[in-house]
Amino acid sequence: MNTAELRALLTRVSTGELDPDAAHDLLQRRLRALPFEDLGFARVDHHRALRQGFPEVVLGLGKTPAQIAAIADRIVARGQTLLVTRATPDAWAAVSAAVPAAAYHETAAAITLKQGEIPAGSGTVMVVAAGTSDLPVAEEAAVTADVMGNSVDRLYDVGVAGLHRLLREQHRLTQARVIVVVAGMEGALPSVVAGLVGVPVIGVPTSVGYGASFGGIAALLGMLNSCANGVSVVNIDNGFGAGCIASLINHLPST
Repeated sequence: MNTAELRALLTRVSTGELDPDAAHDLLQRRLRALPFEDLGFARVDHHRALRQGFPEVVLGLGKTPAQIAAIADRIVARGQTLLVTRATPDAWAAVSAAVPAAAYHETAAAITLKQGEIPAGSGTVMVVAAGTSDLPVAEEAAVTADVMGNSVDRLYDVGVAGLHRLLREQHRLTQARVIVVVAGMEGALPSVVAGLVGVPVIGVPTSVGYGASFGGIAALLGMLNSCANGVSVVNIDNGFGAGCIASLINHLPST
């Protein structure tokens, strides 16, 4: 049961369409299995949508295609929106057999299926990527923000090596309510973007770069040491985490 279903049930009771005793019995049956569903290898958290506003997200890493498909099937069967991150083509083949309506986002390596009522964010989440090599992480952030009910604007290949490419799009930057900035190498782009706008900037360091980038550590430290105001940083290659935080910010009440 999600928030929309609970609201609909209460509305039916308030209008007299549904007897309170019948509603009680229905609610009791639904809530009995609500906290989680034990599949043996996973305990699917069906309560998360009520607690946090979005269903449990499935991390594909370390799971077999069969396990991912089984979890996805149970999430979708409960009428909840599905998001699987870091999904391989083999995982997608297994999920598509169990959930034919799902979609695969190849660059993001994500599987999605929107269901039910998803509250819309009040503004736009912009995802900015420094280079084409950063696109898998950027797309993970963009797909995450989109499936969580946000309008997403993508601005790609605008790294600091050609700053004029970014400055030409400054009007788009100023229209966003929150900006996710994805960059590898030295990780300078979030500082530049944050100096141009007055909204939160979420930096995502990527593992893109030559040896001295140390698999993204150089970009991570660069972003953590940003001299610009309003920059927050997630873990290396964590596009999902950035998209989720951006969604939470975008769903805050507008002032």
